[in-house]
Amino acid sequence: MRALVTGATGFVGSHLVETLLRRGDDVYALDRRAQGRQDNRGVHLFGADLLDAGAVDSVVQEARPAAVYHLAAQSSTADSLADPWATIETNLRGQINLFDAVLQSGCESRILVACSSDEYGAVAPEDVPTDERAPLRPTSPYAVSKVGQDAIAFQYFAQYGLKTIRVRAFSHTGPGHDERFVLPSFAKQVAEIEAGTMEPRLRVGNLDVERDFTDVRDMVEAYCLALEKGVPGDVYNVGQGVAIALRSVVSDLVALSRVPIDIVVDSARLRPSDVPRQQANTAKFRALTGWKPRIPWSATLFDTLEFWRARVRATTHTAVS
Repeated sequence: MRALVTGATGFVGSHLVETLLRRGDDVYALDRRAQGRQDNRGVHLFGADLLDAGAVDSVVQEARPAAVYHLAAQSSTADSLADPWATIETNLRGQINLFDAVLQSGCESRILVACSSDEYGAVAPEDVPTDERAPLRPTSPYAVSKVGQDAIAFQYFAQYGLKTIRVRAFSHTGPGHDERFVLPSFAKQVAEIEAGTMEPRLRVGNLDVERDFTDVRDMVEAYCLALEKGVPGDVYNVGQGVAIALRSVVSDLVALSRVPIDIVVDSARLRPSDVPRQQANTAKFRALTGWKPRIPWSATLFDTLEFWRARVRATTHTAVS
């Protein structure tokens, strides 16, 4: 089918595009960083900003997609705390522009909206594992913006009949994830320590928090199933269903290191609004789609570290040259 992916050159978007190509879809990629009109894989490229309503309308009119995967967003909690309004505007206005463009095109597109488990915020102990009925208690501007995206997606379904399907994705990571996020931040430091470009001290924040991690390669498979089988207007949790303490993540990464490493708590990495524990109840989504994660956590850790080892080697070689 014709599939339009927003945020297509980002971390999740790039993995999703590869998955859609393997499935034989005709892929249209919208991203403000995209260059050219077509890449060597046959992906149709549109270098447009979702905040530019006219540009978005032109892209949708040309692509006329049967499937829309809306991934584009400002996704860093830290960046949202530094500039709340930029996150709110980017995530809400951009989505409204996309929805309006689909409505104006007359396409009967099914639209997947990538929402977030951060919408649940500080979940009460009795609501862990967390299902879709848990109260939304966002604790950052980023989380507030995702609640807004979630609500707007339902509103456009209820008011205009737009076929929106919402997915509240729990933490997902893997090779290609950038250093603003927790696992790649640790992995990059380990790679730099191994390369001798950083002292052997891994700087961490609060290691007592627990997160439900899914490999990004499994998450994009879930997105495809959600778009195909999800009920328009409905919402689904997607995650591994297992809470992992960051202390365990750090311990496992250090065990993979080729050199000894000390662990140091960095006060700059501590956040007063850190959610203590996230764990998904995904019974609703699994019953609908049969989706199960395939990639073991150990492989996610190793592949992410290998990605950063290669990136650090390349950076070090360039600097020396």
